Amino acid sequence: MTGPRRRAGIRPARPRAIRATALRAVALLFLLLAAPAAAQEIRSGPMVGFSAMREALLWVQTDAPAEVRFRWWDLADPDERGESETVRTRAEDANVAKVVAAELEPGRRYGYEVIVDGEVAARPWPLEFQTQALWHWRTDPPPFRIAVGSCFYVNEPLYDRPGDPYGGDPRILSAILGTDPDAMVWLGDNVYLREVDWDTREGILHRYSHTRALPELQPLLGSVHHYATWDDHDYGPNNSDRSYWAKHLTREAFDLFWGNPPFGGHGLEGVTNTFFWGDVQVFLLDDRWYRSPERRRGGERTILGDEQLEWLIDALAFSRAPFKLVAVGGQVLNPAAVYENWSTYPEALERLLEAIHAERIEGVIFLTGDRHHTELTRMERPGAYPLHDLTVSPLTAGISSMTNEPNTHRVEGTVVQAHNFATLDFSGPRTDRALEITVRDADGAALWARTIRAAELRYP
Repeated sequence: MTGPRRRAGIRPARPRAIRATALRAVALLFLLLAAPAAAQEIRSGPMVGFSAMREALLWVQTDAPAEVRFRWWDLADPDERGESETVRTRAEDANVAKVVAAELEPGRRYGYEVIVDGEVAARPWPLEFQTQALWHWRTDPPPFRIAVGSCFYVNEPLYDRPGDPYGGDPRILSAILGTDPDAMVWLGDNVYLREVDWDTREGILHRYSHTRALPELQPLLGSVHHYATWDDHDYGPNNSDRSYWAKHLTREAFDLFWGNPPFGGHGLEGVTNTFFWGDVQVFLLDDRWYRSPERRRGGERTILGDEQLEWLIDALAFSRAPFKLVAVGGQVLNPAAVYENWSTYPEALERLLEAIHAERIEGVIFLTGDRHHTELTRMERPGAYPLHDLTVSPLTAGISSMTNEPNTHRVEGTVVQAHNFATLDFSGPRTDRALEITVRDADGAALWARTIRAAELRYP
């Protein structure tokens, strides 16, 4: 559909289904062809990062140092073409190139291509990105879909632990693409650093490069906008905290391999960021950089640190989004103090929840990963709306054997102990927005669904 509704960023349900079927077919064809060697000069990607009304980020990694530029065109008017500056990839930066496609128009879909050393590097799947719609003061917010997931382990036998492979079948990536999301939020443990990686820049860049080059991942990278935060395994060793000796190196790798908006940081040193999609604001928190060691006996026990917590409360208080999605690696609302969830840092949890209540911040939903199982947690609060914590895990990593864990806030029927992901669908008029959560298996089939209306997340 290329008429006015499509150009305004409004995606009717039936065309979405048709497009999803086509995307799934393309991904399956690609797997059957086993990544033809026509574009050997590209190691991974291209990938689309953040999307705004006038800009979008484009990313690619080449096999060796090369001259790279991107060319794009409005799918509704392909004769008008834009082109980026030429960027030279460098071995010392993992041969990564990132450019911003600028001077775009709101609410459009664009095709694009990568030119490497003067030649178009063809890819056998759709390469598209979109700009966000200019709906404010004009129409209701557009409907859109965001996919979420965490714990993405890609096997490399030479460096994996002995025994059965920890990483599972990557077909889930084709299933995600088949649901036709506008964007995907990676909730941490998106890369699993191994012991051999922790101590050196070379090892860290190798791990990021190896994971990103997984053939089954490439079609998903090419046409869905990707955003990310991290957790312990893409930050450092298991359960790592602010003491991790090489965290500046993993922060450098994170910045090289992801395409979050350029205004991240806010004076903070980790990967804290925020972005908008339609009328929803997503807050990407860093639960590692400032985290105090779990086994310290003295000092303040913190997960976010004072500065990041104050930034978060400021940003939540300022936001007018009906849904404020707070994405952070570990579970926030599970009252069972297990593993690394926030209940093992009760002082930090109390400060966060008290601040949200004192400022009467509405619309908050937590998005979390880490646990290698999925569940929805709902915490009732006297005199306030209930808080929700959607944990989605794992994509391909090992599956947890949790049984009888005393999460007394768990929503019955929402536990999933299998590889899975979730889609978040936002729809409805501006005054009555709704979120439909659908948790899906590795083939994309719905396992359970729940709807939360913005009106349910307001103070009485």
